[in-house]
Amino acid sequence: MADQTILSDEDFLLDDDIFSEKNLLKQDLNSRKLKNNNFFQQLPVQVTLELASAEMSLGELNRMGEGDVIALDRMVGEPLDIRVNGALLGRGEVVEVAGRYGVRLLEIESITLDGTTNE
Repeated sequence: MADQTILSDEDFLLDDDIFSEKNLLKQDLNSRKLKNNNFFQQLPVQVTLELASAEMSLGELNRMGEGDVIALDRMVGEPLDIRVNGALLGRGEVVEVAGRYGVRLLEIESITLDGTTNE
């Protein structure tokens, strides 16, 4: 049977701050092995292309009929917003790729994982 070390109350001093920022920073970060993040590269996300938008009352929407036009808040030719899981990724333009719609990235936002921009 292996020797077991039993710690007593004296081994734990109340004034020892083992969780202080100074002690945590002492860890040698360079000696840590980098983790393989390939798993995260495989996670699916929802990409949404937002052309434009309009605000109207429910009454106005209810009165609309076939052939009516809703004026949008963007000009023809302006880039559309590209959103990933609701967060703005950047802007792009619609293109045709082998008979299908596609989007060409024109501008990429600098975003963090929580969706806030790095400015």
